[in-house]
Amino acid sequence: MRKLLLPVTTLLATALLTFSCQKSTKVIVAQPVFVQGLFSLTGNWSSLGITSKAALELAQEDINAYLAKKDSRFSISVAVSDTKLETAAAQSLYTTDVYNRNVKFVIGPQSSAEVAAIKGQVDASQVIVVSQSSTAGSLAVDDNIFRFCPPDKIEGVASGATIFTQGATGLVTVARDDAGNKGLQTATGAAFTAKGGEVSAIAPYAITTSDYTTVIAAVKAEVARLTTSKGAGKVAVYLASFDEGIELFKLASAEPTLNSIKWYGGDGIVLSTALTGNAVAAEFAIKTGFFAPSFGLPTSLQSKWQPVADRIKAKTGIEPDAYALAAYDALWTIAYTLETTNGHADDFAKLRAAFIAEANKDTGIVGADALDEFGDRASGTFDYFGIVKDGASYKWALVGKSE
Repeated sequence: MRKLLLPVTTLLATALLTFSCQKSTKVIVAQPVFVQGLFSLTGNWSSLGITSKAALELAQEDINAYLAKKDSRFSISVAVSDTKLETAAAQSLYTTDVYNRNVKFVIGPQSSAEVAAIKGQVDASQVIVVSQSSTAGSLAVDDNIFRFCPPDKIEGVASGATIFTQGATGLVTVARDDAGNKGLQTATGAAFTAKGGEVSAIAPYAITTSDYTTVIAAVKAEVARLTTSKGAGKVAVYLASFDEGIELFKLASAEPTLNSIKWYGGDGIVLSTALTGNAVAAEFAIKTGFFAPSFGLPTSLQSKWQPVADRIKAKTGIEPDAYALAAYDALWTIAYTLETTNGHADDFAKLRAAFIAEANKDTGIVGADALDEFGDRASGTFDYFGIVKDGASYKWALVGKSE
């Protein structure tokens, strides 16, 4: 009997050992899901592009650590291309880096002009595009482009109300001729008018403009006209621009009637390192009390967004705003979406529905990601930033919040 048991026992032990070894050496290979970033890294509005790139890189790191702990069968792989804030570059990069590589997720582009430029390509392909900073109301349509920031109708209401509350009854508005900035000019002007103010809208200047003399002359003429009817100290200027606004500031600084009144800006220039790097423009901003809105960071969630903001600043040397941090949230929403599909992106209708569902239930580091019927962030407040002198240099500082 003992002779019979010995071989059976030995065989059983060997089988268990083999099974144990197989189980301990089993490795789950996480298949990468590619996400393409389209940001301005060297062109206009590069401050946001650089911080958004860092935000994606940090989100990738954090997400993959989270997925690894769950033995997930997929991972996130991020690549970022430089659009230089140029529409032609955005279109070309969409073709080469998204469509040709069969990438299903894009974060960016930054500007509404770039988003509008690639919309036809997006409509013709099954790709989810999430812009962290496009605001144009003209892009508020039901498609596969989602925007994780408040659209211009929300920012314009906040800016117009703030300008009126600060005492202006006449407002001259001027904007770069692109979808986002024109949308802000229109929305801000409409909100200011609704409060009882009078608006004089200067025709938008061309993107290719290099000499802004005629633009400043038109602003000066309208300021004079409104001052005649409204009185001294009752007229302000609102400028919706990107970094080229610096050139307008430099010209306006030499005009007594323009450097002695209040100026306000749109989100395209807020936290721009190009502005703080130009002494003439920075001094003009200080003298005129200039400030511009950035999508607001909720104090109630500071324990979530501050550590990420600190990591981005350590990586780039630039203080990130909520638009950059929204890019961080966008990648997490994509990751949560892929969890529901086990990393698969072949059923686009299911993928799109899952993305919308995840966005509507998720609270990221900058707040609820809930979308409206057009796929844009449904709500938001704004932080106002102005320029202050810090020794021999200049920096942006928080100067207020929208109601």
